[in-house]
Amino acid sequence: MNTGLILASASPRRRELLAAVGIFCAVVPSNVPEDPLDGEPAEAHVIRLSIAKALDVAAKPGVAGRWFLGSDTIVVRDADLLGKPKDRQEAFAMLCSLSGRAHQVVSGYAVHDRESGETRSGAVSTEVIFRALSAAEIEGYLDTGEPFDKAGAYAVQGIGAFMVRAVHGSYTNVVGLPLCEVVELLEALGAARLFAALPSKPAATP
Repeated sequence: MNTGLILASASPRRRELLAAVGIFCAVVPSNVPEDPLDGEPAEAHVIRLSIAKALDVAAKPGVAGRWFLGSDTIVVRDADLLGKPKDRQEAFAMLCSLSGRAHQVVSGYAVHDRESGETRSGAVSTEVIFRALSAAEIEGYLDTGEPFDKAGAYAVQGIGAFMVRAVHGSYTNVVGLPLCEVVELLEALGAARLFAALPSKPAATP
């Protein structure tokens, strides 16, 4: 019986979030195209891609494992979906459009159980508020190289934290994986054995 978890994503942030709570997994990136469909709502978009990624990797020959986790994150400004910027100009435009206002970060997640054939999915939305940014601040942030593989062109857990005034909702969702909901789903699918024992804090010295 295959008992391992496969993360269908190359995102080191998702792997690190899982490892932080004692869930260790193999990483097999999916090759599913991430372009939204015409008129596709954000939640439908991220759920569709999350399911597609999990099933894509589960169908790859030679990949051992039982549970396959797919996820996708998008930034929503008004009705516009902001994925990863294609270049510096697009990244600059994205950050200008987010400056001094609120936006939504929507992450989808899906787990496919190869043994039962069951696939479950969901999505979480978090409101993020940026402070007003100057053009010089944005240019300086772009110079770090951090924005270019991130939805919305920023990383809340990295240097981009200086732009974020408030987060209303799941913080890990903004990082790229709604950890609470994913853990609940893994447990519901019988994957509790994936959890390693976390080290306890040492006793205080008198």
